[in-house]
Amino acid sequence: MRDNALVTGAANSIHPIRWGRALGALIAAAALLSGCATTVEGTAVRGQGSGPLNVPPLEEADLDEVLITIGELNGIVGSTQMKVTSELDEMTDHSADVSDPDCLGAVYGAEEPVYAGTDWTAVRDQVAREPGEDNDHWVEQTAVLYPAASNAQDFFDTSTSTWQDCADSAIAVGDGDYLWALEGVEVGDSMITQMASQEGADGWACQHALSLVSNVTVEAWACGYSITDEAAEIATAMVDNAAAG
Repeated sequence: MRDNALVTGAANSIHPIRWGRALGALIAAAALLSGCATTVEGTAVRGQGSGPLNVPPLEEADLDEVLITIGELNGIVGSTQMKVTSELDEMTDHSADVSDPDCLGAVYGAEEPVYAGTDWTAVRDQVAREPGEDNDHWVEQTAVLYPAASNAQDFFDTSTSTWQDCADSAIAVGDGDYLWALEGVEVGDSMITQMASQEGADGWACQHALSLVSNVTVEAWACGYSITDEAAEIATAMVDNAAAG
């Protein structure tokens, strides 16, 4: 996740933190700092269906077309005012900003330490939100290119295990004042999703989704006050774009 412009500094500094409407103060979510030792109990439920098959390998020039338009993003989250506020073609590193770096990939997207060793070759990352300090939505979409489909599959499999290991725990961000409560992981053939919430933020929560197609992985965050499956919808649309060539 990325900065929603309520926090000063670089546009890609940290994930969304809300100004509490009633308190007028910066707040974020969760429970006790239990780290990432807790795993999901039971069997992960089936989520999204299988992605498209037999998609030719993509090239870096294709990544911009994998991202969906701002109009589509607005339509998915039910907004008309969101605008793109950040566009990146490089990874970032927030491992020093989280209480458990092993869970970095469950709370941030497009992180260099998370993708290290995957042989990724290119990335496109975009953030959108409504203007002003009291935005109702915040979304991020990320497309990452690999030399082969096997690299994308390996990253998807590793991420599935990581998200499951970090589920049902709370991750502190920054100096420890801001906490994210991670829920259970829904696992499908080609998509995983997870909800995260902020305590005291009037219901502000985010869905995180990761999917893959050919030699590309797509990652999406959708944050707001009534988020359900919007990140999965964004990721599905990105996969469709990649498959369309």
